[in-house]
Amino acid sequence: MPRDPVAKLLLFGATGDLARRMLLPSLYNLHADNLLPPDLAIVGSARTDHDDAGFRDMARDALGEFLADDRKDEAKIAAFLDRLSYQSIDLSDEKSFPALADKVGDVSGGLAIYLSTAPSLFEPAIDGLEACGLAGPMVRVALEKPLGYDLASSQEINDAVAKAFPEERTFRIDHYLGKETVQNILALRFGNGFFEPVWNARGVDNVQITIAETVGLEDRAGYYEGAGALRDMVTNHILQLLALVAMEPPARFDKDDVRDEKAKVFRSLRVMKPEEVPGLTVTGQYFDGAVGGKIVKGYDDELGYDSDVETFVAIKAHVDNWRWQGVPFYLRTGKRMAKRQSEIAIQFKPVPHSMFAGRGGLLQPNTLVIRLQPEEYVELLVMAKEPGLDRDGVRLREVPLKLSLDAEFAGSRRRIAYERLLLDLIEGDQTLFVRRDEVEAQWRWTDAIRAGWDANGTKPKHYPAGTWGPPAAVALTERDGVTWQDD
Repeated sequence: MPRDPVAKLLLFGATGDLARRMLLPSLYNLHADNLLPPDLAIVGSARTDHDDAGFRDMARDALGEFLADDRKDEAKIAAFLDRLSYQSIDLSDEKSFPALADKVGDVSGGLAIYLSTAPSLFEPAIDGLEACGLAGPMVRVALEKPLGYDLASSQEINDAVAKAFPEERTFRIDHYLGKETVQNILALRFGNGFFEPVWNARGVDNVQITIAETVGLEDRAGYYEGAGALRDMVTNHILQLLALVAMEPPARFDKDDVRDEKAKVFRSLRVMKPEEVPGLTVTGQYFDGAVGGKIVKGYDDELGYDSDVETFVAIKAHVDNWRWQGVPFYLRTGKRMAKRQSEIAIQFKPVPHSMFAGRGGLLQPNTLVIRLQPEEYVELLVMAKEPGLDRDGVRLREVPLKLSLDAEFAGSRRRIAYERLLLDLIEGDQTLFVRRDEVEAQWRWTDAIRAGWDANGTKPKHYPAGTWGPPAAVALTERDGVTWQDD
């Protein structure tokens, strides 16, 4: 794809946790590998009162804390810090924008803006950028999801952004799309001919997508109370993974073809009626328990008051189109679960007839497991015969054919998601960013679930920290004869 690099990057929230842990180290890594435009200037901005030198000191401390030791090179760090400058700003105060515009200077060479802020500040931020001349045709903006908390608020934010930035200059970030293993879903599906004949309702029995976390609230109590697991993880990340599994083959790997096919999946998701929601979803909240051998508090204890916000959700979803009609997609995410695990499991249908049944051989359906974290691998579970003379019957056992991406590409440095996404923003490639119609179709689907919870007075079922969620989540799959892939 043609690249159109900008000359300047404006980084809002430049003193926050995300910038310290991810954004600044990612930009440094790109700089150290000579992937940034040589003259790219990076302007940091936040409410914190810094001058250029103070911001560079903060950035140096962040790199010292979060860079891998083998990436620390004093000469390269010094050269990277020379790219940085800083201007404090209050996004809610229009009078603070002219000073920012002066700091950024001429944008005729192109400007990329990374805007990670509270939803309530999107509109004044966009208005301020437009008023001070930082929203012209040479400027593109990146927005960190989530965008709003339901369809109406998402549309309001998108409308506010669209006043100054048309869709071709708007980059909505879902950092899961920058993960190496997530992109390998596309390579696995569309780079290998033997999967396509069975990657449909004729060959697949069910699909499971799990994002399990062992952490609790950490420092996100204010955000999480207004979001919950459904908005935080399902709308933002899990549905994007579902789309990559379910989408039709794009003609080309570019921003239009890939996102067109994902959008078709979201429009095909079966919207639940209120009376269907209790039978197709499970919501939960953790109480005290043990995670990793340590006793941890329950959600309400961490908050300091009683709450009905869900920290776990499991959903049985359907994609109503030709390829996937009748195939259930089981989605599951939660905090304080038994282990940290993000994976996709595609269980294929059993063989139509077992020639081994009369000799005692038991068959299991084949399963393809795509592990996203903490390890990164692709594993196909196949049936094989155990060694022996078989005089007492044929013994069959499920064995893994495993491709470890960590081991297979051991000589290649693994990029964190934000390195790829920041570079694509700087160079103008929207392929791995989320389009407006995708975002709004996702909200439309999850809003129907939340409306069903409200209509039925659904409250989260409690589960002990360190487990796989409420027992009802097990029943959600097992009444269909399916077991969650928990290994």
